[in-house]
Amino acid sequence: MKIINNPAKQTWSSLCKRAVINENSLQETVRTILNDVKLNKDKALTKYAQLLDNVSLNSFKVTEEEIAEAKKLVSEELQQAIQLAKSNIETFHNSQKEAPKKITTTRGVTCWRKNVAIEKVGLYIPGGSAPLFSTILMLGVPAKIAGCKEIILCTPPNKEGAINPAILYTASLVGITQIFKAGGAQAIGAMAYGTETIPNVYKILGPGNQFVTKAKELIQQQGVAIDMPAGPSEVLVIADETSNPVFVAADLLSQAEHGADSQAILVTTSDKVAQNVAAEVNKQLEELPRRELAKKAIKNSFTVVLNSSEKCIQFSNEYAPEHLIIASEKASEYVGGIINAGSVFLGNYSCESAGDYASGTNHTLPTNGYAKNYSGVSLDSFVKKITFQEVTKEGITAIGKSIEIMAEAEGLQAHKNAITVRLKELNN
Repeated sequence: MKIINNPAKQTWSSLCKRAVINENSLQETVRTILNDVKLNKDKALTKYAQLLDNVSLNSFKVTEEEIAEAKKLVSEELQQAIQLAKSNIETFHNSQKEAPKKITTTRGVTCWRKNVAIEKVGLYIPGGSAPLFSTILMLGVPAKIAGCKEIILCTPPNKEGAINPAILYTASLVGITQIFKAGGAQAIGAMAYGTETIPNVYKILGPGNQFVTKAKELIQQQGVAIDMPAGPSEVLVIADETSNPVFVAADLLSQAEHGADSQAILVTTSDKVAQNVAAEVNKQLEELPRRELAKKAIKNSFTVVLNSSEKCIQFSNEYAPEHLIIASEKASEYVGGIINAGSVFLGNYSCESAGDYASGTNHTLPTNGYAKNYSGVSLDSFVKKITFQEVTKEGITAIGKSIEIMAEAEGLQAHKNAITVRLKELNN
C-alpha cells in the first residue's frame, strides 16, 4: 500500500475523493433499461436475463419447491450460524421501536408522532461471485419488525436459472415468500414500475453494482423511495502503537476482497505501524482465493501517517467512511470526535466482519462520503413518521390570535379566516 506522510490539510479533500465512473454513459444505459422495463415489463426482463445474465427463464418467481429444495442444500452448521445472526439482528432492531409520546405544547394543544410501516418494500440482493445472503437478514428482519405488509425480494439467478440455496434459505427463514429471479438495473425497474409478474413497491433497499445504484438514483426521481445513495464498499482503519498489524491487515483485506473498486484506508500516527501493516497485507494477500480482486482494490488504497490522533479523527471525518475501525486499546478516547461514519468498530477485537454478519448492527451503510449526511439502514428505514395534533377549544383560544397575526403577515387571508371563524363561534 502506498504510504503518504503528513499530507497538508488542504490536500485531504482530494485524497478522500473516490474513483469516478463515466457518468454520462452509465446514466444513458441505465435509463434505457428502465424505460424498456416500464414499457415491456416481463418481456424486457426476459431479454435482459438472456443478454446480461446469459440465462433463459420461463418464470421469474421462485417456487415453494425450489425453496424447500434449497433448505436441504444448506448445511446444518450454516443454518445455525444464520439463525444466530438473525437473533442478534432482531434484538438490536427491536430496541429501535418507538412508542407514540403525546406532548402538550400549550394547554389544550396536544401533538404526537406515530410510526407507520411502509406497506410495500422491495429488497435487492446481489448474487454473482459473492451471494450476499447476510443482506437479507439486514433488510428483511427490520422490515418484518416494522410491520411492512408486502416484502418482495429480487436477486439474479445463475446461468442455470437457479438462486443460491443460502439466499433462498435465509429469505424463507426471515419470512419473505415472494422471491424473484431478476438482477441488475432491470430488477430495480421491475420493483419500481411493476410487471406482469413482479409487483411494484413504494421503497427499494439493498446494495448493488454501479448499474443498480444508478437505477435506484433514477427511480427515486420518479417517486419511488430508496434507502440511500451508494457506491463501492470501503473501510478506514485508525491504528496506533497498541494495534495488532495482523488484525489491521486482515480488516483492510476483508474490505478489499469485495471488488476492484473497493477502498481500504489506513490512518496512523506511527511509521512503524504503517510499515508493519503493509508487510502483513502483502503476506495475507497471497493466501486469499479472491486475491486478484483484492490486489486491484489495494492498488487504489493507501496509508496516511499523521502526527496526532486528533488529526487521524479529522481525516476520517473528511473521508466519512462506510466502516470505521478504531484499532486501539484506547478506542474509547476517540469516540467523542467521530461525526462522519456509517458504522464504527471500537477496539482490536471489533472487526468489520462482526457487523457484516452477526453482531446485530446493520451492514447496509452509506458509502462514497454519504456518511456525512445519511444514516445506515435501521428500523426507521421501513417506517413513515406521521404527526398528529389535537386542538381543543382552550387550545385554539390560546394560540389562535398568534396564528391570525402570522397568516395575515404572509398575506394568506383564508388561513387567518380558518382561525377567525372558530374564535368568533367561541366568543358568541
